[in-house]
Amino acid sequence: MANAVPAFLENRLDGRTAPLAVGDFLLIAVLFGAGTVHHNGVSYVAANPGYLVGTLAPFFVGWIIAAPLLGAYAPGAAESAKAAVPLALRSWLVADLIAMGIRATPFVRGNVALSFLAVSIGVGFVGLGLWRALFFKLR
Repeated sequence: MANAVPAFLENRLDGRTAPLAVGDFLLIAVLFGAGTVHHNGVSYVAANPGYLVGTLAPFFVGWIIAAPLLGAYAPGAAESAKAAVPLALRSWLVADLIAMGIRATPFVRGNVALSFLAVSIGVGFVGLGLWRALFFKLR
């Protein structure tokens, strides 16, 4: 049983997807960081860096769980936008739901309003889809 998890991840993680992973994490940070600044102001976020970290953390946790499990970095994901974009989108849907579940707990600040769920899914879809398509255009 102990070898089952590494074998599963071995089939889900391909080192050639490292540039996609770096871009995905940067994109999530930029998009949701920009949203945090937009809603709270630059001065507030600058004076309270923990606020930004607390906002981004559930999305990173969701992505760290969902992306490998759903194949965002699997062999083939680094081959073409046709493969990479759908893998990212299905991973984002689950990652965002995980993030909202985390935000719904009393341990994390944030809300889980239906409108925010819709916006965060849409922002993630558009951002990750465009980023990954652009990656393969520029490569």
